[in-house]
Amino acid sequence: MDAPLPGMAQANPRALTIFFLVALVGLVLFPLTESVFYQQLLTKVMILSIFAMSLDLLIGYTGLVSLGHAAFFGLAGYALALIQPKYDPMSIFITLPAALAICAVFALVTGALVLRTRGIYFIMVTLAFAQMVYFVFHDTALGGGSDGLHLNNKPLVGWGEVKLLDLENRTTLYYLVLVLMVGIYLLLRRILDSRFGRALQGIRVNEHRMRAIGFPVMRYQLGVYVLAGVLAGLSGYLSAAQFGFVNPEIISWHQSGAVMMMVILGGMGTLSGSIIGAFVFVLLEEFFKDDTVFGGLARHWQLMMGIIIVAVACFLPRGLIGLAGGHRRTPPATTDKRDD
Repeated sequence: MDAPLPGMAQANPRALTIFFLVALVGLVLFPLTESVFYQQLLTKVMILSIFAMSLDLLIGYTGLVSLGHAAFFGLAGYALALIQPKYDPMSIFITLPAALAICAVFALVTGALVLRTRGIYFIMVTLAFAQMVYFVFHDTALGGGSDGLHLNNKPLVGWGEVKLLDLENRTTLYYLVLVLMVGIYLLLRRILDSRFGRALQGIRVNEHRMRAIGFPVMRYQLGVYVLAGVLAGLSGYLSAAQFGFVNPEIISWHQSGAVMMMVILGGMGTLSGSIIGAFVFVLLEEFFKDDTVFGGLARHWQLMMGIIIVAVACFLPRGLIGLAGGHRRTPPATTDKRDD
């Protein structure tokens, strides 16, 4: 499983491996229950797991706290809605690369600017860019205003008359998202174990030292910023394909805050923690919204969720993933702060 970052809890690798293998088998077999609601809910959670892993690349592994990550999520969703014809499905091999390219260009341009800042300034500038995107779609006819846009058809997985997968089938979409979630997890594990990933973690611990020994810090940070933006765009594209609808709320700071809470809940600096955080966050949200259990209090589910997040931050500072490692931890490293 994930190697712990300096200062992070050391989880039991064997216990986590068994847990995730059992969970994976459960996800593979779940469609056999023929529960439409929960199958769609799990599809949504797996999409958000990809979104959470993309943000954890910035927060947990590089030390860049972004409050505007939803901009990439929304951009890809709107790109699909705008590119796809109104009545005929377009090949996913056209719409997906186009949506991800838009996210990559936006990340490259904005990243070159926001990465010149640090700390609270970085947070505020990322939020400012996301709000700019939000108002472009909210206040203009381009994105249908506050009503958003509908997709009459899901993307065609094929070309011309050849259809490889039918995404109109909820089970097919479920398995596609499951394969993508597992594949992205394994890909990111490979990247983070590479020289590039180790350099990112070194920059997080001591940026001055990494620069002093010759690492192009800005290039590494910009690279991971673009990568995180593209993966967030992939999750936004899948979300638009699942629900057939996009509106400006998917770009708002609320969405960025929600995915940040998923990362915090599961445990920063662990990809598996991001997945756990996404699952727990969404399932708790559905539980707290159940008026048969909470009655009128269900309308204030955000209050109950806030209490849970505060409790985790206070008593489980390494997130839920830290439960697998008790209170053992590696010695925290001293992080130098930039003066500029």
